[in-house]
Amino acid sequence: MARKFFVGGNFKMNGSKASIKEIVEQLNAADIPDSAEVVISPPALYVHWAEKHLTNDKVKIAAQNAFPKASGAYTGEISASQIKDVGADWVILGHSERRTIIKESDEFVAEKTVHALENDLGVILCIGELLEERQNGETVEVCTRQLKPVVEAVKDWSKIVVAYEPVWAIGTGLAATPEDAQETHAAIRKYLSEKIGEQADGVRILYGGSVNGKNAHTFNDCPDIDGYLVGGASLKPEFLDIIKSRS
Repeated sequence: MARKFFVGGNFKMNGSKASIKEIVEQLNAADIPDSAEVVISPPALYVHWAEKHLTNDKVKIAAQNAFPKASGAYTGEISASQIKDVGADWVILGHSERRTIIKESDEFVAEKTVHALENDLGVILCIGELLEERQNGETVEVCTRQLKPVVEAVKDWSKIVVAYEPVWAIGTGLAATPEDAQETHAAIRKYLSEKIGEQADGVRILYGGSVNGKNAHTFNDCPDIDGYLVGGASLKPEFLDIIKSRS
């Protein structure tokens, strides 16, 4: 099954109105290939602003988090319906920084995923192992453990994109070799095939460990790597090089 190339840009807690304006203007002017689907994720304060100023219809907006309730006394949180209300179409859930710093459990990430899907948001679902877990040979075990509550709770995976992000490669400048990344992606797809059947063939699995303009093309021949979730490089002009790396 053909899976459309997907590039997500996670700005994390970076940027100002001025710097995000520059990025949006670059994307508006860019000749983005029809073969690529692009989503950018600015900090929550700038989601609405970015959506209002983005004129390139090949680029969509994601929030970086969502709470699994429609409304209520949840200070500091935002709901899926509020994200939709300001024009965003996607949300990033389960990022390693949420799991390790905020201590979100696999079950809580699954609850968020269900709520986001119920509100018609696409979900970029992040999974990945710590360095110690990788050294202990637990990569696949960790990834499948993180996926398990979502598999048990979600029947329709058509609006989920899985992002495999080895935590040891995020922001370190280190990246898995294409061979290692493909091996992990293939194991993730095998697990999904066992749990959700033929749907797994259509689920896009992104690689997200220090992808940049120079190394993105090295993953092109990996059959189970369907795109990238980009961190720091999404704030730089080289983000366009990543978007065009398969055109």
